[in-house]
Amino acid sequence: MKSILLLSAKCLMVLSMFSVVSNVLANSDPSGYRLGAGDEIRIHVFGEDDLSVETTLGKSGVVTYPYLGELKAVGKTTAELQAFITAGLKGDYLINPSVLVSITTYRPFYIYGEVKRPGGYPYQPGLTLERAVAIAGGFTERASTTKFMLSKENTQGQEKEIANLSTEIKPGDTILVKDSFF
Repeated sequence: MKSILLLSAKCLMVLSMFSVVSNVLANSDPSGYRLGAGDEIRIHVFGEDDLSVETTLGKSGVVTYPYLGELKAVGKTTAELQAFITAGLKGDYLINPSVLVSITTYRPFYIYGEVKRPGGYPYQPGLTLERAVAIAGGFTERASTTKFMLSKENTQGQEKEIANLSTEIKPGDTILVKDSFF
């Protein structure tokens, strides 16, 4: 009877772990998000604690990973990095590795110009320019509420675009709140 209860408890624990994993997977790769310098990631291989790694991506974007060496993570989605690590571990080292790559902390966004507390702030999924201004303490008295410049990172460098309060902000974006002439 004890062994049946113990087995039932283990099954419930495994099922709850799969539920947590599916939630993490659903939130770990929002809209094709590409990893970049400053993102903190966690690589977890179930049942293999020596292969689990937590790291902050540096400017080079390279992660030193056990048995696979240096892996380029910048520019990849979490799903792409997960598939790459799974393929690398499969066969020679593990028969059927179960790998999960998740973002523990996104790289910050930056806001400057006519806001009360300019600077870098932690990114939050679903962030809009209006919310970013609120996080930075709101507008100054001289701020324009309609003139914003957004610099986005891409593979060619920085891309600038005119933005409005409902513009979606991504990690690594830089927002300039311009001043008003009146």
